[in-house]
Amino acid sequence: MRRARIGVDLGGTKIEAIVLENDGTISARERVATPKQYEATLDAIASLVGRIESKAGVSATVGVGIPGAVSAESRVVKNANSVWLNGRPLEDDLAGVLERPVRVMNDANCFAISEAADGAGEGGATVFGVILGTGVGGGIVVRGRALEGANLIAGEWGHNPLPWMTAAEHPGIACYCGRRGCIETFVCGPRFEEAYASRSGVALSAAEIVRAADSGDAAAAETLREYEDRLARALASVVNVLDPDVIVLGGGMSNIPMLADAVKAGVPRYVFSDVVRTRVVRNAHGDSSGVRGAAWLWPLDAP
Repeated sequence: MRRARIGVDLGGTKIEAIVLENDGTISARERVATPKQYEATLDAIASLVGRIESKAGVSATVGVGIPGAVSAESRVVKNANSVWLNGRPLEDDLAGVLERPVRVMNDANCFAISEAADGAGEGGATVFGVILGTGVGGGIVVRGRALEGANLIAGEWGHNPLPWMTAAEHPGIACYCGRRGCIETFVCGPRFEEAYASRSGVALSAAEIVRAADSGDAAAAETLREYEDRLARALASVVNVLDPDVIVLGGGMSNIPMLADAVKAGVPRYVFSDVVRTRVVRNAHGDSSGVRGAAWLWPLDAP
């Protein structure tokens, strides 16, 4: 039986599994709804892996991306917004039910790994992967390896304060983390929609706001320019600290046309350098980046 890699994306609403072939193609894919209970989640992943392995006719390594992290000391999950995972030894329990070693990593790191390996960040020595969705996350890949950090929070740029706040922005709204003015509260998708609603009195989705801006809606255009500037400021602070070769935008908000170009043009205004060579690009693999990155947690020659 030939060897391949399985990636699993354990999300809050769905679990997706793929078989990633050695040439980077996906030969099988399945999704199921995510159970909101720990043991049922283990069973769902085990069933998915078994079915997809059989369908593709492979014997595979398994990598799993999760909305949290596995503590190196306690071996349990922490910081997961899928709260039924917190405090549980997910990596060890999955290894038991699948009868093989399993690697588990934060889903934003998996996104960054995928885009650095064979996506929009390919060729960059240091890649910063950005998730812009309901929340804001990030992952750092240096020469092909994810940088997790001593506290497993490397890349958590969303819980730093928005830099260079204006008087109107200060002190910022409350964040679920317990602080105010976090980057996440300014550049997440819901905040973009709220900013437009407060200007116009009309509730629209992010995609509708962008279309309205293209059609000459002044409130929509102002909301979009404000969002682009806030994102440029936030990422400029990342450049000042990390100085990455490439920043890859992912998540639902990355689908805004020309967002990457607008942010790339705005970042140099705030970076402590006369020349900014960092590229800002949209992701190459879309919604598949996270699950592909989970598969990439294992090398091609893994036993």
